[in-house]
Amino acid sequence: MTRLTPDLAERLSRIALSHVRREWPHKLDQVLTGEDDLSLPRQLHPVFFGSFDWHSCVHSYWLLARLLRLYPKLETAPQISALFSDMLTPQKLEAERAYLNRPMSAGFERPYGWGWALALGAELQRHETGEGARAAEAYRPLAQAFAARFKAYLPKATYPVRAGVHSNTAFALFHAAEFAGRTGDADLASLCGEKARSWYGGDVDAQAWEPDGDAFLSPVLTEAALMAQVLDTPAFCTWFDAFLPRLAAGDPETLFTPAFVSDRTDGKIAHLDGLNLSRAWAQFEIAKALPGAHPAAGRLKASGEQHLASALAEVEGDFMGEHWLASFAVLALEAAP
Repeated sequence: MTRLTPDLAERLSRIALSHVRREWPHKLDQVLTGEDDLSLPRQLHPVFFGSFDWHSCVHSYWLLARLLRLYPKLETAPQISALFSDMLTPQKLEAERAYLNRPMSAGFERPYGWGWALALGAELQRHETGEGARAAEAYRPLAQAFAARFKAYLPKATYPVRAGVHSNTAFALFHAAEFAGRTGDADLASLCGEKARSWYGGDVDAQAWEPDGDAFLSPVLTEAALMAQVLDTPAFCTWFDAFLPRLAAGDPETLFTPAFVSDRTDGKIAHLDGLNLSRAWAQFEIAKALPGAHPAAGRLKASGEQHLASALAEVEGDFMGEHWLASFAVLALEAAP
């Protein structure tokens, strides 16, 4: 079984450090309203300009914050602390927050980037000392701005998005609910729970027509991981047994078969390595929420191990995967039983 160790944490932290301040290549998420909007990534986003795109840079900071907390004696710990000291400053983070007020920025990074922005906020709140604790205070206004966006958006979001990519609403809601619990935001926590039950509470007999060719999330498993988070154990078991009634027998089979990745230099096809890692994360999360005697629990754990092993070696080697996969590896490794 593969687990997160200091040596593996060291390796993953070095991957993230190699690109969080690498500006090029870069994919912007921006609607231009005129020539004055044309600027370099580091001018638009003085913190999150690296890692190919904004959301990947955000969750690379999350990865570094989490590994610094879990393994404060890493060889890379001084580098991570220095990065936070230089980049996670009130001035730079205020510029990131101000970007949200630009014309046509209402949908900026919704919902995937919003979710990761709150995941970073929740992680920084776990730091009790050092640069992580200082950064938590500096980051708080930006986190609150994204929490406010969730609160404004969720009441009018009539339908969920059941995609395997950035628009997936269950994955974002999982992180928002975690942030709400960590920070004591009762309004956001209530809203996340209500929306999860409204969107997914009536789902039964999921067919799991996946993966698609560029998915990095399993719509079925991600939804179940969210419901495991927002429901108590009896309610989740009742919901889960109706949602995936034949899972203990290995059906749908596709959920237990790691995706094949034919070309890791193709950014979209490389998403499938992320699918294998995020499936492992979701399968572990679901298994933890089920009673140990539940007939699906053991199968989910075994499948999670298989998915994790299939992709962990691929988190570096080509920039199309290297700029983001390590974060998903940490999600899976930490969720592992």
